[in-house]
Amino acid sequence: MSADRLRIPDFYKLSIEERVRAVHERGLLSASDFRALSTGRHTLDLSAADKMIENVVGVMGLPLGLGMNLVVNGKQYIAPMVVEEPSVVAALGSACKLVRSSGGFEAEASDPILIGQIQVVNVPNMEKAKAKLRDRAREVVNLANSFHPNMVARGGGARDIELFVHPLPSSGKPMLVVHLLVDTRDAMGANLVNGMCEGVAPLIESITGGRVFLRILSNLTDRALVRASCRIPVGKLAGRGYSGEEARDGIIVAADFAAVDPYRAATHNKGIMNGIDPLAIATGNDWRAIEAGAHAYAARSGRYTSLTEWRADEEGNLCGSIEIPIKVGIVGAPLESNPTVALNLRLLGVKSATELAEVMAAVGLAQNFAAIRALATEGIQKGHMTLHARSVVTAAGAPKELFDEVLDRVIQSGTIKVWKAQEIIAEIEAERGRAGGSGGVKKHENPSMGVGYGKVVLLGEHAVVYGRHAIAAPVPLTIRALVEDCDEGIHLMIPRWGVEYQLARNPADRRSFEKPAGVVLDKLGLSGRGMRIEVFPEVPRSMGLGGSAAMAVAIVRALDAHFKLGLSDDEVNRLAFESEKVAHGSPSGLDNTLACYGRALVFRPGDPPLIEPLNITRPIPAVIGMTGYEGLTAKTVGRVREAWQQDGKLYERIFDQIDTLTLRGVQAIQDHDLPALGELMNVCHGMLNALQVSTPELEQLVTIARENGALGAKLTGGGGGGSIVAICESDTTPVVNAIRAAGYQALPISLGATLDGA
Repeated sequence: MSADRLRIPDFYKLSIEERVRAVHERGLLSASDFRALSTGRHTLDLSAADKMIENVVGVMGLPLGLGMNLVVNGKQYIAPMVVEEPSVVAALGSACKLVRSSGGFEAEASDPILIGQIQVVNVPNMEKAKAKLRDRAREVVNLANSFHPNMVARGGGARDIELFVHPLPSSGKPMLVVHLLVDTRDAMGANLVNGMCEGVAPLIESITGGRVFLRILSNLTDRALVRASCRIPVGKLAGRGYSGEEARDGIIVAADFAAVDPYRAATHNKGIMNGIDPLAIATGNDWRAIEAGAHAYAARSGRYTSLTEWRADEEGNLCGSIEIPIKVGIVGAPLESNPTVALNLRLLGVKSATELAEVMAAVGLAQNFAAIRALATEGIQKGHMTLHARSVVTAAGAPKELFDEVLDRVIQSGTIKVWKAQEIIAEIEAERGRAGGSGGVKKHENPSMGVGYGKVVLLGEHAVVYGRHAIAAPVPLTIRALVEDCDEGIHLMIPRWGVEYQLARNPADRRSFEKPAGVVLDKLGLSGRGMRIEVFPEVPRSMGLGGSAAMAVAIVRALDAHFKLGLSDDEVNRLAFESEKVAHGSPSGLDNTLACYGRALVFRPGDPPLIEPLNITRPIPAVIGMTGYEGLTAKTVGRVREAWQQDGKLYERIFDQIDTLTLRGVQAIQDHDLPALGELMNVCHGMLNALQVSTPELEQLVTIARENGALGAKLTGGGGGGSIVAICESDTTPVVNAIRAAGYQALPISLGATLDGA
């Protein structure tokens, strides 16, 4: 498999479902693994857990993420990571991406030797006992191997013995310690080595004349060493306001601190284990043993020190290396008892325990690089503020329905503390109490904030791209943005989505998510200014509710407010349309127009476009049903365009028919003839299904809505996932309850009602 097939651009921006699908499409997940991840059936059930440990009462979950961009010895890996700490997976991906562009990591591992220790006390003649053991070492090794012939057949087994003499602190008398060196191949080997030590103990007693006491493996596996290294050209380190040389020298100074100070080394090495432990957990290995061995190895000189080294070579490149004991396995019952572990090993694709150890060492070095680079440049807290804030809000006990709003306010406050989050929770609950429920909540406003409105399309999507009419209405979901000055760079932060990065100044270097905002900044002549743009979305992304347009409008208005540009609504709409062109290719202009004006309207594209208010005489009870599966508008619009190019006459007739439904819908709305409007929506949905922009989930939602009293229901927006809109005669409760009972999200709304702030 080529490395390009493993590259998944902007992986972190995808929904969970899209990530799973993307990994499956690249051949990294079998059909059964894909179904297991999609349905959650890969997780450990209670009965299996009861067989693993004692006194089981439940199962505790931890997030499983994928570390991207990792290249070791020329092979690309996707690393499964099980960890609860924010930023670990993101930091790994960022570091690995930089190292990959510089040639990747090189790694080598020694044979997977595990040490078994046999403690012998009361030895009558120590020197004579040692001599006899050396003479009969092969006899001891052969006896050990006789207990595990299958391991020997696989190329492993006991290799040799080593002898050490230590005084017993309690008595001062000497004891003899026999090390049994065992190559356990692809097994972790703990039980195997313990069994060998038990088996040879009587022979050792007879040879030495002493008494064998403890017989157990050692977790200081310094016969199973792994070394990994990387080299990064200094030019690639530039950024975040630092030159490449400044970043390189800062990293080296930070590493030097850990090399000489055990207090710093402990935190430095913890950062290394931030990468190794999650991979060990994901692959079912004993992360506690790996931790113990690593820290013991760090103190092998008698002083605790760093496990990594960072230096500059003669050409000025930054060179990093790690040497660490790692003894892991990829086979055996402990690994196979957890279905997620088996899935993760298949996903990782390592062929041996030594290969897994090499990958782990590279991951540890990458994690170390990410941490000390952040410390040496922008500082660890600044880089992870958003992710830290999410943990703080969780710790404060924010109810699910308030979480995003609490998160927004915590970040705006600048005080990322649990007590502040709890204070904000109380404020919001008090506000909602005064408003008499969530339907009339007063928005938490800042006069410097820009706002863009979400929307539903009642009739006309896709046909509107080809010059026909569409009718749409705003929904009580907005996206808000705030602009603040900063020293250098343009930083885009979306706390609810965990997005936090700096926009590239060169448009050619911008990633897909940066380009829509970047084009607005370029056209306003603001690309060279230092600023932080914080975005607070209520509109869920890629749900067919106009999220990208609402974000564009919000950002333009926030820029207008902060820099006092004096933009009119028409200018805001025009700039948002330019952003939408970058995001979707060939938009109609409907979404940005609705997001800008926040009023129900009839729209037809053109130069100039037709924009007329839609006269909704009385509010229309409606429900938005969300599948939770993100639909990419650019993809569905592109699919329809390809079909239109192949058979233009057929598709033009379909667009004309949708246009006829839309115009009849305008009259039905003005007459408040909801049954007629519902029937038009049902027919329109059938045509959209014929355009192949619906999905099984959307069809299920439409059916649920109609069967539970909706007069009409159809997908809204681009399709391919996303949402439906259903209208009701009066009470929306049956539709809402039925959608939620089926496992989807439902939001009751009132079309035509005045929006707060609109």
